[in-house]
Amino acid sequence: MSFDLVFFGGTGDLTWRKLMPALFQAWRHGKLPAGGRILAVARDERNHDSYREWLKERLAAAEPAKRPTDDEFAQFAAMVHYLRMDLSQPADYAALRDWLACRCADTVVMYLATSPHLFPVICEQLGKVGLNHPGVRVVLEKPLGHDLASAQAINRAVSAVFTERQALRIDHYLGKPSVQNLMALRFGNVLFEPLWRRESIANIQITLAESLGVGTRGDFYDRTGALRDMVQNHALQLLTMVAMEPPSSAHADAIRDEKLKVLRSLKPFDESSVTRDVIRGQYRAGAIEGQAVPGYLDEAKVPADSSTETFVALRCEIQNWRWAGVPFYLRTGKRLAHRHAEIVVNFRPTPHSIFPGAQSPNKLVIKLQPDDGLELHLLAAKGSVHTLGSGQEVLSPVSLDLDFDKAFPTERVGAYERMLLDALAGRLNLFVRSDEQEQAWRWVEPILHSWSKDSSGLRTYAAGSWGPAAASALIGRDGYAWAEEY
Repeated sequence: MSFDLVFFGGTGDLTWRKLMPALFQAWRHGKLPAGGRILAVARDERNHDSYREWLKERLAAAEPAKRPTDDEFAQFAAMVHYLRMDLSQPADYAALRDWLACRCADTVVMYLATSPHLFPVICEQLGKVGLNHPGVRVVLEKPLGHDLASAQAINRAVSAVFTERQALRIDHYLGKPSVQNLMALRFGNVLFEPLWRRESIANIQITLAESLGVGTRGDFYDRTGALRDMVQNHALQLLTMVAMEPPSSAHADAIRDEKLKVLRSLKPFDESSVTRDVIRGQYRAGAIEGQAVPGYLDEAKVPADSSTETFVALRCEIQNWRWAGVPFYLRTGKRLAHRHAEIVVNFRPTPHSIFPGAQSPNKLVIKLQPDDGLELHLLAAKGSVHTLGSGQEVLSPVSLDLDFDKAFPTERVGAYERMLLDALAGRLNLFVRSDEQEQAWRWVEPILHSWSKDSSGLRTYAAGSWGPAAASALIGRDGYAWAEEY
């Protein structure tokens, strides 16, 4: 299969930090189809050779195991090209069309690694020069809009040019190996299905924690905040994967239909429930791994009076038969204790314990980062069960641990690598449909509206902590604790 992969925003942060390294790994692993070209598009005055040198410098800064040797880079760089474009100039799109037309690749993927406000004009201009034929797909990076109305406006602009099957809304968390294995765990095995419901599960926690601050992205982040940046997309997509009903098949729309049902079943927020069930915070100065770090208001390009949240914790419920009464807790934040993403499924305790001191219910931990894996926490006898009744504890927590790096050492594919390969192949399972995306915005909008009217609920937390104390109180109100607290 011949392909052309075009990166709009070819000199941007996302392209050199995530996309190009992922493509290089796909090439190194022999997974990138032969006969492909990679075209970076940007406004900078560069040519093919100067862009390749620029890219080589940045790939050389990758972690050692992912750095190309000089020979590897020379072979990979032969695929890489550069085209200067001003995205507001129709003539530049005609030049892009002509560049692509010189060989008529089987598949053309336009990856829009730009600000979302440029998506409509890019799609409109691509359509005007005929770059929306059936062999073309467009990948849309998040965040898609800043509220429901803006997301719908982007979707209308895109759908005026591309069909739904041509428009791929990316959420790279769906490409993580642990998320893929969550699907396999639930729908490829019979073990958990009888337990995957309100009768057996006490609560589910989804944590997406980052130890980094906003860095050089202060101006972008201050317009976005944690709710838009992480909850509306990543956290809700993970929730749908955990909570959805078994799809009728592995077809993309069968899966996305079930995810949409979950989003539609989420109990809506009102002003009262936002106050009660949503905690927002902003980090102040503290220490990460022994190093002093500034507070959010002291970061570059952040207004001194900003009320943008860098932390969100919330309690939600799914109003259907499988999950009625089971609380779902979502939590995300910057400058937390360490980089850490996981889903914890806490099972109910045994209805009647015959073992003294057995206080640890079973739980399943789906680890997303920095490591990918599954842990099943159980209780096992550490001594003779004949001591029952002696007052001695006879059970001890143990875990069954599946590390995907060890289990599949030669088959590991990173999230962006998987998503890019799927985009080239036209596999839609891991991409978000427009109705999913809009329903997620519809659910978070009452929170945004409530916050816009009252900023007094913003709490501060020390960098290096696990967020505001109110987040612990939120889950403690139901008699539970966050995973690291027990």
